[in-house]
Amino acid sequence: MSHDHEHFMREAIALSAQNMKDNTGGPFGAVVVKDGKIVGRGSNKVTSSNDPTAHAEVVAIRDACRNLDDFSLAGCEIYTSCEPCPMCLSAIYWARLDKVYFANTQHDAAEIDFDDRFLYEQVALPKEGRSLPSVPLLRDEALQVFKEWQAKTDKIPY
Repeated sequence: MSHDHEHFMREAIALSAQNMKDNTGGPFGAVVVKDGKIVGRGSNKVTSSNDPTAHAEVVAIRDACRNLDDFSLAGCEIYTSCEPCPMCLSAIYWARLDKVYFANTQHDAAEIDFDDRFLYEQVALPKEGRSLPSVPLLRDEALQVFKEWQAKTDKIPY
């Protein structure tokens, strides 16, 4: 692995360490890189922002999108101090990042009480088998909006 990769991972790890010291969230950090430059930084802000989605990767993705003025991060890579949880992995796919580099594993995170195994298991189950009830409601009304979107000529596809 090149020294650049190690440099960017050390930046993510430094963000995780500083975040822990600042007591603004869990020990997680991430950076988004494009063309050899950091374009987004993030650390876990769940407890300080009262936002359960403010994981380091999501914060870094939001920062990179703001800085690049684009909702697509195609052509970018993310370096994260820990293997992404299911939510962050989904966000990485939605952002269209090219590659993920991670340091700690999901098993390392579980060892310090950040265990995502339940989420991985739940996502893999059919809706009917999940512990969170999921109830369809007013589909016909919602489908009308989808039909309008499909016919819309000035939409921005993503």
